[in-house]
Amino acid sequence: MNIKLLRAFVTLARQGKYHLAADQLCITQPALTKQIQAIESISGLTLFQRGRHGAKLTIAGEQLMHKADEVLMSYDNFCSAMIDIQKGNTGKIKVGFGISSFSLAPERVAVFHSLFPSIQVSLNDMPTAVQLQLLIEGKLHAGFVRLPVNDQLESKALAEEKLVLAIALKHYKKGVNAIELIKTHNLLQLSHHRGEGLTGQGHKFLTANNIIPPAILVANDIQTLLALIAAGEGVALLPQSVIHILPSQVKLVLLEGAHTTWQIGLAWNSKIEDPIRDNFVRTVLSSSVAL
Repeated sequence: MNIKLLRAFVTLARQGKYHLAADQLCITQPALTKQIQAIESISGLTLFQRGRHGAKLTIAGEQLMHKADEVLMSYDNFCSAMIDIQKGNTGKIKVGFGISSFSLAPERVAVFHSLFPSIQVSLNDMPTAVQLQLLIEGKLHAGFVRLPVNDQLESKALAEEKLVLAIALKHYKKGVNAIELIKTHNLLQLSHHRGEGLTGQGHKFLTANNIIPPAILVANDIQTLLALIAAGEGVALLPQSVIHILPSQVKLVLLEGAHTTWQIGLAWNSKIEDPIRDNFVRTVLSSSVAL
């Protein structure tokens, strides 16, 4: 059933006269007559009684009118939604972020939401390696990740992250020697699958400084890790951005030298066309320039 035939049927039923319906549809009366004849032929029903007073619905026509109106409304709503999605003005977007973008990601999402309030943003905490795989598979729209990324994805640097040593407040004093603390305390770190990039960064720093901690203990999430540090169970090499979720019993000590900085950026899969994603990328990059 052609949607044009349904629209001709509904329009004539509402207008009651061929010339008025034809004018509204921007077609000729003979063309409208052919469309009505076509829908009656397809349905096998007489839908209108024609007379000098115009066209009136038959009983069968009245029964089908409501359903035809619902179909047209659904079709028009679908077209409207499709246009909005094509323009990137409505819909849903899934975004990833990691430990190093605890503050950065929500800030950029807030800017985007203020500009596109009809778009639902799902912000998910996940490691960079997981984000990159989901981006390649088309299961994630964009991700705040550790750079660089592989050549299958596009990326843009947003900020520089710094490696710090997180220690218990009771171990902190002015001029504290971070290297000595690592050498004399258990090193706490996230499990490899949860913090692969951070673990690798820490390993490079330890190797460059010839540091071998007494023991390495592993936690599966950052909150547990910080709680263990606060309890004096050890120290940890973490990104400076953890300051935004830092317990009062934990202090951060800045580190210097090689392998103490890296870049955080936005990554996306440009091979997948998605106007909502494109609007998000433009907003994040432009807001970064403004800041």
